Amino acid sequence: MNAPAVALVTGGGTGIGTACCRALAAAGFRVAVHYRASAAAAQALADELGDAFAVRADLADPSDVDALVATLRERAGHLDVLVNNAGVNRNAPIATMALGDYDAVAALTRGTWYLTKLVLRRFMLRQGHGRIINISSVVGHTGNQGQAPYTMAKAGLDALTKSLAQELTGRAILVNAVAPGFIATEMTADLPESVRATTTARIPLGRMGAPEEVADVVAFLATRASYVHGTVVHVNGGLYGG
Repeated sequence: MNAPAVALVTGGGTGIGTACCRALAAAGFRVAVHYRASAAAAQALADELGDAFAVRADLADPSDVDALVATLRERAGHLDVLVNNAGVNRNAPIATMALGDYDAVAALTRGTWYLTKLVLRRFMLRQGHGRIINISSVVGHTGNQGQAPYTMAKAGLDALTKSLAQELTGRAILVNAVAPGFIATEMTADLPESVRATTTARIPLGRMGAPEEVADVVAFLATRASYVHGTVVHVNGGLYGG
């Protein structure tokens, strides 16, 4: 019997990451649920999904990324899909933002790059196939006040997507990005009601999205999208069309 396809979702213990894990498991993948701090949630999700496992790593620490890839090799042996979903945000106007806040966002961006590099070298290039899906954001295209490092990081994921698509020409490794708009997750739960109302008024569909609506697109890219490559798919209710 052939081993099941394996997918790694970074930041899989919460929000959009959790929805992606569920959608990929429903599509037949064995899912590695990555987390940094949400151990209980990640383990509960892995237990819920059955043939899944939780794995911890601080992606800002290269040694943790090395260990994560080693664990994937030990527990799964191969990796077919990488969903780069993990994110960190620091909000403040540029005039008052501390250098350490910028560095925290930049370190995760570097970690995402490093994880992608290792996944390509140790799995996908050797296997001769794979799919990489980067979760960026609408604010990487529109900008957002007080979020300069975050918007830079998300725009960078879209640029990474397009660069890798060109770099991997001739190989059966597809690279795409999904750029969510305003999604009802833990990150948006604490928005003041006035901000929520103003934001919703800007969305042609008149509501925030659900994590599952993003995950459905991720699952499509991971399974059926055989001729989609180097593309940023916007999931934002019409807020921004690309």
